[in-house]
Amino acid sequence: MARSPNNIQAVRGMNDVLPDRTAPWQYLEQRLAMLAAAYGYREIRFPLVERTALFRRSIGEVTDIVEKEMYSFEDRNGESLTLRPEGTAGCVRACIEHGLLHQRQQRLWYLGPMFRHERPQKGRYRQFHQFGVEAFGLEGPDIDAELILMGARLWRELGLREIRLELNSLGSAAARAAYRAVLVEYLRDHEADLDEDSRRRLDSNPLRILDSKNPAMQSLIEAAPRLSDHLDPASADHFAGLCRHLDEAGVAYRVNPRLVRGLDYYSRTVFEWVTDRLGAQGTLCAGGRYDGLVAQLGGPQTPAIGFAIGLERLLGLMEVEAVAVPPRPLHAYLVALGERAALAAGPTAERLRDAVPGLRLQLHCGGGSFKSQFKRADRSGALVALVMGDEEAAAGRLGIKPLREEGEQVTLTRDEVAQRLRRLVAEDGIN
Repeated sequence: MARSPNNIQAVRGMNDVLPDRTAPWQYLEQRLAMLAAAYGYREIRFPLVERTALFRRSIGEVTDIVEKEMYSFEDRNGESLTLRPEGTAGCVRACIEHGLLHQRQQRLWYLGPMFRHERPQKGRYRQFHQFGVEAFGLEGPDIDAELILMGARLWRELGLREIRLELNSLGSAAARAAYRAVLVEYLRDHEADLDEDSRRRLDSNPLRILDSKNPAMQSLIEAAPRLSDHLDPASADHFAGLCRHLDEAGVAYRVNPRLVRGLDYYSRTVFEWVTDRLGAQGTLCAGGRYDGLVAQLGGPQTPAIGFAIGLERLLGLMEVEAVAVPPRPLHAYLVALGERAALAAGPTAERLRDAVPGLRLQLHCGGGSFKSQFKRADRSGALVALVMGDEEAAAGRLGIKPLREEGEQVTLTRDEVAQRLRRLVAEDGIN
């Protein structure tokens, strides 16, 4: 349909999810909440807008997100605020502000929109949605393994197959600083072979050069010194312990020495679940340890680890792999013909909803002939039509007619109709 130039449209890279596309979102969100509950994680909710300083201090001044991608603005008081580009910083801020981390362990999860000013493409949008998990106060590799096992369980439960796990360790801050000097020396010896973006990062964030996707630089990157050869003993032991946990659990993985992640707060374990089915945007889930971030933001010294899953990408993979999403049809559509029936229809629908928990019942509104109402009932996708005329309204009875299978219409008491509807809801199994 042609659009008038005066029509107001959605912001580029920020997409509407229309009613006929929300069922997979609802299904996935429900499964994610159930997954978190199965591991004893509790939901936390924090604002979409934070002080810009929070992200500059946590993510890093020289990261792509802070340098180029944040939606920042001044409010009426002249304070710089930012739409959250990721969830970990806001989660940590909330935990510090409300004293959740003083000599306490916390396992938390969240879900919602994030914002980055990137070039929109499939799987990468300016408003996108993440499910995040954060665990605080646990320093052993067992919690690292638990978060990875959560991801493995999710892929199994969704029926997704072509996803693989990549791991690395970034070591301690001191070990990483020593490695940084070795890496910079190597890269300066090959500076003529670096692309423009890598030259820019050479002084500010040289580890990110290892994550370059430029084909012309892959042999140079492959020959670079490896961080794994410069790990401090404690980090090496931690990583070996994680690998033992994963081996024992039967989780396949690949150690990727070039996996560095794009945020400054990571330390020790980093991991990604990736797929080849989505083209360039193949990272579904990414995370790692950030043992120094809580203290960096003013809280107590607290070991921490987390991950985030991009919902748009996960939904895209579910579509590619034809994952069946259980339908959520209406159980019933109530049509009413006659003045008395029209008045009684609303209260009758309310009584049925009271009597049948989980019932999805739509009441016809707007009048019309019996034929037109029945057409609407059929188009609604409801499993049955409930029929009320003036005589049924006076007698406290309802007609019930199957719409998706053969069967005659029968007239029953409201209690008998409620019993049949309970069976429909029970067979449906979706609340």
